Amino acid sequence: MASKFLLLFKPFQRFTLEVKKPARKPSFKRKIAWTFGILSLYLVMLNIPLVGVPSDEGTDPFFAMRAILASQRGSLAELGIGPIVTAGLIMQLLVGSQIIKVDFSNPEERALYTGTQKILAVLMTIFEALAYILGGAYGEDIGFEASMLILVQLLVAGFIILLMDEIIQKGYGLGSGISLFIAASVSFNIFDGMFSLSPEPSGGFNWFRGCVLAFFQAIFSDDPNATMSTPFSRVGRTPDLIGLLATIVVFAVVIYVDSIKIEIPVQHSQYKMPARYPIKFLYTSNIPVILVSALFANIYFISNLMWNNWKSAASGLKYFLVRFFGTWEDISGGTGSQQLAPVTGLASYTTAPYGPEQIAKYPVNAIIYLVLMVALCGIFSRIWIDTAGMSSKNVAKQLLDANMQIPGFRRNPRIVEKYLERYIPTAAWLGGFFIGVLAAFADFLGALGTGTGILLTTGILRQYYEIFASEQVSETVPALAGFLGLK
Repeated sequence: MASKFLLLFKPFQRFTLEVKKPARKPSFKRKIAWTFGILSLYLVMLNIPLVGVPSDEGTDPFFAMRAILASQRGSLAELGIGPIVTAGLIMQLLVGSQIIKVDFSNPEERALYTGTQKILAVLMTIFEALAYILGGAYGEDIGFEASMLILVQLLVAGFIILLMDEIIQKGYGLGSGISLFIAASVSFNIFDGMFSLSPEPSGGFNWFRGCVLAFFQAIFSDDPNATMSTPFSRVGRTPDLIGLLATIVVFAVVIYVDSIKIEIPVQHSQYKMPARYPIKFLYTSNIPVILVSALFANIYFISNLMWNNWKSAASGLKYFLVRFFGTWEDISGGTGSQQLAPVTGLASYTTAPYGPEQIAKYPVNAIIYLVLMVALCGIFSRIWIDTAGMSSKNVAKQLLDANMQIPGFRRNPRIVEKYLERYIPTAAWLGGFFIGVLAAFADFLGALGTGTGILLTTGILRQYYEIFASEQVSETVPALAGFLGLK
């Protein structure tokens, strides 16, 4: 029997569009076409401005979250993948805390779970859109009509993004829409951080924003203000060469660590053919960082909303909430372009200090952020294996259904599950902890595209490489499609 919480949303699921799985498995070329087509549509949405938004919007209060939410200021994709990921986060927390119970082996309950998550994504789109509008992201005097127009645009765009993600996940494309959009967004931010021609005046010299171009400026310029030290360390969130080095190191570390695994010996129960079942150190890949980022982003949104509306409160509940969620200051470092960020309260502890200067200025915030990131990544990693069909019980069933067994052990689900319990939960915990540490330190070093974004993109690109290889092998040798899980 499905949870009462899921049944509560069942009547509303008929009002949401559902993408049906393809009747026949699309060819690899068709999947490539769908994937690039949807990515192109998303990039177009990133460049279509919202109607009714003033041309001079001021500073962007959510600049720190843009890369990992795959969003763009003042565009149809203003909210990016935030609502989808947040809805998934809520469902993960409800299932992990046993508030709702779902039998994921039951197709009916699994469909009910997916439908409920989709409805929550729509509700989160409305919530986040209202948070942007009421928080003054588009100005404080835009009027009721303009506010409603922006709300409708964001709601429709959010639903389209939800459908695009579902189209890819249902088998028409490759991977998932969320991963695709994150990788594209972070890749653009890295390229922009290296080669942007935008001016960044500092120290009496007109520097390029791109750190690589700034480096060559320092080499070839005759201006005495163009010092060689500037491209290596710049204040605020201006990209520098230390951040570029951190980006390269994170890419290399993730690629190396992703290859670390334990191989469990297995064999076919009938033919006794030996094989190996790999359990990776990064067992849940980049999923924990995505979920933690969604949680931190929503705390960030709520804090900004309260600060903009209640910062003048001198006492009472509003004063307490503002101080609890965070007060905001300009952290631009006198670069000429004001940029607000939380410096006290919960939001400051869930927002990474960017670069060594910010760590030196707010060391307590940096330590608390590191602890929260590592702990939550481990917790979400452990919860994820149960809800995503990756637990010891699920893997044991998959092996037995494939007529495989562990040498020296009976083909009993409980025995195989007990054997796998030695490795899978430990891999989930340790992999989650490691991914949290790496993301935090990459942020501390000012990695281009943010440390979390780099971490996600590296894992996503690795996954796509494996997907491409598997798809091509399955088309070349169709008999392997079932073994690879591509049917």
